[in-house]
Amino acid sequence: QEFVTVLVRDPRTQKEDSWHSYIDYEIFIHTNSMCFTRKTSCVRRRFREFVWLRQRLQSNAVLIQLPELPSKTPFFNMNNPHHVDHRRQGLQEFLEKILQDALLLSDSRLHLFLQTQLSPEDMEACVSGQTKYSVADAIHKFASLNRRFPIEDEERKKGKNDAYLDSESSSSGLGPSDDSISCGCKASPASEES
Repeated sequence: QEFVTVLVRDPRTQKEDSWHSYIDYEIFIHTNSMCFTRKTSCVRRRFREFVWLRQRLQSNAVLIQLPELPSKTPFFNMNNPHHVDHRRQGLQEFLEKILQDALLLSDSRLHLFLQTQLSPEDMEACVSGQTKYSVADAIHKFASLNRRFPIEDEERKKGKNDAYLDSESSSSGLGPSDDSISCGCKASPASEES
């Protein structure tokens, strides 16, 4: 039986510049679904990227009532662990519901969102055929740069893909990204900056 496990976890504060910060979240996917190019993946996304994804999915699936994202409150305090965790839970519930719909699972933007670190602009360009790489190419390229999963560690023991296992890069290498922050799925803990 097919399954898709999605976890939204590890909120981190990232500095945009000296005045602005934001929180991003790690999205971990483990699946045996035929819909997914990669069976295990890990990316970091911020709230406004979830907003973009929901808008794109809604415009492509007009007849489907999409689940809501956690509300964007003006009183959200990124230093308040309760606020941050409440948003994290809401983002996870949103993705869990999205991933249960076969029509939404056929949207390439969803797969690029979950399995690459491409920016929304780069995802749009890829889906509309304006890039030299396909959706599958983008996902494979990102995965090859971020191979730090238990299942893939088994492959390493068998001697496969050794060159990719030591890569520290989380950038897809396929275009600029707003959030080229290390994913945190590595064996060693990543440091956090507040």
